[in-house]
Amino acid sequence: MGGTERRKYEKGAATNYITRNKARKKLQLSLADFRRLCILKGIYPHEPKHKKKVNKGSTAPRTFYLLKDIRFLLHEPIINKFREYKVFVRKLRKAYGKGEWGTVDRLKENKPAYKLDHVIKERYPTFIDAVRDLDDALCMCFLFSTFPRTGKCHVQTIQLCRRLTVEFMNFVIASHALRKVFLSIKGIYYQAEVFGQPVTWIMPYTFAHDHPTDVDYRVMATFTEFYTTLLGFVNFRLYQSLNLLYPPKLDDSSEAELKVAKEDRYAMDSEVYMEKLSALSASVIRAVSFNEEDSAEVDEFPAEEENAALVEQKKKEQKDIEAQKKLFEGLKFFLNRETPREPLAFVIRCFGGQVSWDKSVCIGATYDVTDESITHQIVDRPTLEKQVINRYYVQPQWVFDCVNAKILLPVEDYFPGVVLPPHLSPFVEEKEGDYIPPEKLKLLAMQKGEFTGLDEKDSGGEDDEGSSEEDDDDDDEAMDEDDQEEENRLKVMEKQKAQGKKLNVKVSAGSVKMEDKARAAESEKNEEKRLAIMMMKKKEKYLYDKIQFGKKRKVREANKLAAKRLAHDEAAKTAKKKAKKMKK
Repeated sequence: MGGTERRKYEKGAATNYITRNKARKKLQLSLADFRRLCILKGIYPHEPKHKKKVNKGSTAPRTFYLLKDIRFLLHEPIINKFREYKVFVRKLRKAYGKGEWGTVDRLKENKPAYKLDHVIKERYPTFIDAVRDLDDALCMCFLFSTFPRTGKCHVQTIQLCRRLTVEFMNFVIASHALRKVFLSIKGIYYQAEVFGQPVTWIMPYTFAHDHPTDVDYRVMATFTEFYTTLLGFVNFRLYQSLNLLYPPKLDDSSEAELKVAKEDRYAMDSEVYMEKLSALSASVIRAVSFNEEDSAEVDEFPAEEENAALVEQKKKEQKDIEAQKKLFEGLKFFLNRETPREPLAFVIRCFGGQVSWDKSVCIGATYDVTDESITHQIVDRPTLEKQVINRYYVQPQWVFDCVNAKILLPVEDYFPGVVLPPHLSPFVEEKEGDYIPPEKLKLLAMQKGEFTGLDEKDSGGEDDEGSSEEDDDDDDEAMDEDDQEEENRLKVMEKQKAQGKKLNVKVSAGSVKMEDKARAAESEKNEEKRLAIMMMKKKEKYLYDKIQFGKKRKVREANKLAAKRLAHDEAAKTAKKKAKKMKK
């Protein structure tokens, strides 16, 4: 009484959702335009909790959106641009059909276009929000920048992605913001610290690209359209924060160094400057000159007793970061032709090193291989015909491992032709109880300064391997003899007991044992813990059992990995022995 009766499925959760087809009809858009609009505005489908109720009793598979999101799209100005573009295409097709070429030119000049500036400001109210969401934008732009210029993607999009990624890499070099690098099968993972936020992205290897057939490039292109606008805004703000000119320009001195006699061999006249910038070997211009001496010192205030330890820890971390930024300072690198030029140049420049390569490889070389001040030459071939005495020849992995270890590692393990040590991921942080490989333990010891000459022992062990193997064999034989004697003695005692003879057993006077207080306290603590577990409620006991099960599973996994590593080391040792015997 007192109101109209509502029908079924007209109240509650059913009124909060709308199907995709109804949303399209409400917005009067095609499926492609609707999908594109949702990607640009950041609106995604939702899975209702009670799908059958929302679907009005039907179990048919449908895509649902929140009704408030669709109402929010009704006033979007991009929708009008979509409609104008449809009218433009219809008029253009008609003009082509009639052969009215003057009309065609006029229509192309007035082609409708839209901007995404208001969408960026709407989705990211503050700059930090944009930096936090930069991971996907960088991954997509780096991917598109490696695409070949085929019909799958617009050439302008590829060029724009390349320009934006080069600008971002130059910012990371200027700010020394790079923290971690990892070489994986998919590509090279980088992590930089931008405004206190960790930004991680992946850069694909420069291999020949093969377009897969099961990928919808239109959807990816829509995402890229949004991400390029976002990255353009972010790059502008980042360059302003470092007092750098945007778009970036090279120093006059750096540009003079990079001047090549016949630049048209490397690129067209319109692309020469961009190629020099993407070489990453020269620094960019600042808007106003900056002196480190003029920089203000940070005021230090006395910390409270509670926060004193935390403040000291933060100071130590900051000191380590400052030391890491100057990791390659004073070192001069030369890259051989077979090494990956761009990743190595990017990483070396981020940590204060100088880098160059052969002039025939790429534009931007600053010095030649004959330069006597070169300290390290990066090579990726087993042997070199000609070597210079006063420089180190190392494999490319040495650069990346040094960055992750935050120290300059010994070059002996990375000489040309040497079997490289495992490349450990810096993104894995071992917790208590986890399996830590011996290489990681060795690295941690080197970072703390506790590693003293273990390498020399390992290398020296090869010379004395024969003698050590003989000693091991002698020890095994001695242990076997002791076990045999003990077994014979027990057999004799069993025989005497069976024959009823008196056994040669002595009885000695007992001694008073002192009570172990630590052991007694530990047993008392264990008993209290057992009683506390008994007094737990059913829910608490269930949760406690799950926690204990997780801990035990973790220990089992760590033991399993340790056993696998032991088996691998033993197999390698056996193979080494066989190889030595074969040589003899």
